[in-house]
Amino acid sequence: MKLYGVSVSYYTGKLEAYLRYKGIPYEMASPYADAKRIREKTGAIQVPMVLRGDGRWMSDTTPIIQQLEKEQPAPTVMPTDPVVRFVALLIEDYGDEWLWRPAMHYRWSYEHDRALLSRILADELMQHMKLPRLVKLMLIKRRQRLGFVVRDGVTAATRAHVEGSYKNALAAMTAMLKTRPYLLGEAPSIADFGMMGPMLRHFGQDPTPAEIMRNTAPAVYEWVARVWNAKPPAGAPAFVAEIPSDAAAMLKEIAETHLVQLDRNAEAYGAGASHFDMTVQGTAYERLPVSRYRVWCLEMLREAFAALTAEQQNRV
Repeated sequence: MKLYGVSVSYYTGKLEAYLRYKGIPYEMASPYADAKRIREKTGAIQVPMVLRGDGRWMSDTTPIIQQLEKEQPAPTVMPTDPVVRFVALLIEDYGDEWLWRPAMHYRWSYEHDRALLSRILADELMQHMKLPRLVKLMLIKRRQRLGFVVRDGVTAATRAHVEGSYKNALAAMTAMLKTRPYLLGEAPSIADFGMMGPMLRHFGQDPTPAEIMRNTAPAVYEWVARVWNAKPPAGAPAFVAEIPSDAAAMLKEIAETHLVQLDRNAEAYGAGASHFDMTVQGTAYERLPVSRYRVWCLEMLREAFAALTAEQQNRV
């Protein structure tokens, strides 16, 4: 398959980590080198996208992984216990959708990070544009900071909380990795690949958050490399049989942040609003853009929860 992605992309890194672990061969390509055809086939350029050998197109890492799990189930990344599996899906969604804000903030709010990443993206994505490199850098910096930081609720009033979300994630992961190589067992699960989105290509590589990770959460820094280099086990993957007590901090953080955002976003979408306000852990966010995709994320989690028995729902 051909993987249209970007070397510093949040979701490209997540999907690459999964493909490497499963032993699924792929060839990387720049989406903007084939932009016209991609738009004709998929309607938009949204990295990563996959072109299958039979001509089928796939986009969005969560459905891509779920489809590939059906086609190549071994070694599975879905825990066998239904409650553990649900929590793994919840952690994946948290990594996908809540940690996006601090990941973008660190990349585009800090001058050193912004300068480095704008150069990388200009050279990788804008080679087809006949503009001076300085203009390309200015365009990227302005677009990314305005679209993914300023318009996503990062202000002087929320900045400390946004950065605290990253540090809380590091602490929660560190607790879970004290006695296991992966978050939910002896092999990587969908939870690990979900957290690789922010932790690999953003927090683990961008200068400012990477320094924080190395100095305050070296176990997470080591985990990033472990997941990237993970090999399938000889037998069935050994996942935990029940949610371990060391996952408490992670689940508390998800309940107080990500689930609040999903709920407020869905309410606003249902009311036909374009923006919404929310208060998370005592911090007020104003005029966040409504995301139709995150309405779907909440619906998928609700469907997964509804599929559990009453006893399993109580355990969750």
